[in-house]
Amino acid sequence: MRISRFVRAGGLASVVLAGALALAGCAGAPPAPDIPQNPAFYQNLAKGGQVDGEAAALLLSDYRKGRGLSAVTVDPVLTDMARKQAQLMASKDELSHAVGGRTFNMRLKAAGFDGLKAVENVGAGYHTLAEAFSGWRDSPAHNKNMLLPGATRIGIATALAPKSKYKVYWALVLAVPDPRAGQPTQGAALPPGGGPNFVDAGPPGSTSVTLNGAPLPQGQ
Repeated sequence: MRISRFVRAGGLASVVLAGALALAGCAGAPPAPDIPQNPAFYQNLAKGGQVDGEAAALLLSDYRKGRGLSAVTVDPVLTDMARKQAQLMASKDELSHAVGGRTFNMRLKAAGFDGLKAVENVGAGYHTLAEAFSGWRDSPAHNKNMLLPGATRIGIATALAPKSKYKVYWALVLAVPDPRAGQPTQGAALPPGGGPNFVDAGPPGSTSVTLNGAPLPQGQ
């Protein structure tokens, strides 16, 4: 089976960057008919290799533009962040936004993210980009992340786990940049607990990580 997970914060609220356990189709299921025929979308990553970030950006952009939202481009800082998360999950064979206690907010700070808002999807067991996209699209909370208003940057990565029954781990980060801060740069600091919400952006360098649309509590 293909599996995607939304973890829980404090054992209570499901996270928009995560949520309730969701199953998304079985191995070998045909791709969704509305996914374009691009070879990179169907590369079997269980045999090795890395997801094509540009192909993922194209697929997400087409999906978002069809719903009146902005296109997205690959961001190197977010890509490095996704790569580290996918590799850590694969090394531990653990599907979580907080492997080893490192939460999404902690990882944003460590990456030097200085945008306004960020969300994350993780997954395991999808062998192709088309399967991952279909699984996330069919999960309401994951789909909400992919349709984050104002997002123009993404980072996506996969990691092979040969001894795991899932074989491939996935991490996808979407972000809304702060136009006053420019592109995300390595080493930018964030205030404790992140920043104000997306509508009231606050000073450059503030960010919002949300729990079901509400700002993430401090310390998460």
